[in-house]
Amino acid sequence: MLVVVVLDQATKYLAIQHLSSELSREVLGRFLMFTLIFNKGGALGTSFGSSTYYLVSGILILGFLLYYVYHYRNYAFYSWPLALIAGGAIGNLVDRLRFSRVVDFIDVDFFDIDILGFHLDRWWTFNIADAAISCSIVFLLAVVLFGHGRSPQPPGTHPENDPNISSA
Repeated sequence: MLVVVVLDQATKYLAIQHLSSELSREVLGRFLMFTLIFNKGGALGTSFGSSTYYLVSGILILGFLLYYVYHYRNYAFYSWPLALIAGGAIGNLVDRLRFSRVVDFIDVDFFDIDILGFHLDRWWTFNIADAAISCSIVFLLAVVLFGHGRSPQPPGTHPENDPNISSA
């Protein structure tokens, strides 16, 4: 969790110091650029309310995340990605507290999306916190959908430890 927060804040500091909000800096041609953006809204360009809305909802979500990180602390396939999501949430909350918006700077051009009238020619600009959150959510979904076939149980409650269940 702490690694994500430190990496996120350090890279955002560098972005603010070295990037101009008017210009993009090409890293790998137009495929990967650094573009300084101050995002007042939420993930993927959403705008459900004010910056205060995102701050308050982020704090509430962080509380749930920390509870589940603790609850699943003995299950690395759950606790690690949840901790990375919490680290990303903290990184973005720090920005909201400091700037009333989130610093984004990683600008990637994947493929054009054109579905049901929705057109996207570049991916949304993001940051390390967003990447940690997104990758961890994908990992968690994969574990839940294709993982061990059952959800984790609290320590000592596995069926093989229950004397009332026969192993026939």
